[in-house]
Amino acid sequence: MSMKHELWLEPDGCQTFCLARIHGDDARNLLSANSQLIWTIEADSCFEAMTKYYSFMESGEYRTDFREHDQMSYAELGWDK
Repeated sequence: MSMKHELWLEPDGCQTFCLARIHGDDARNLLSANSQLIWTIEADSCFEAMTKYYSFMESGEYRTDFREHDQMSYAELGWDK
């Protein structure tokens, strides 16, 4: 199951990359009022989302110390409910 992710840009230049809808509510609640949604993607796992984010930001290859967990699909983690 693929889930939508959002990249937000705050007026001070800081960014927030989070899940859309209910799973990202806590992160979006911390954004300032003038923040702008600048990019969205669909991904099946945290690893896929971060890999796409790193590519979008031209930041090289995404690496994690938790590859096995990060590559678990959102459905496997029970987040598709």
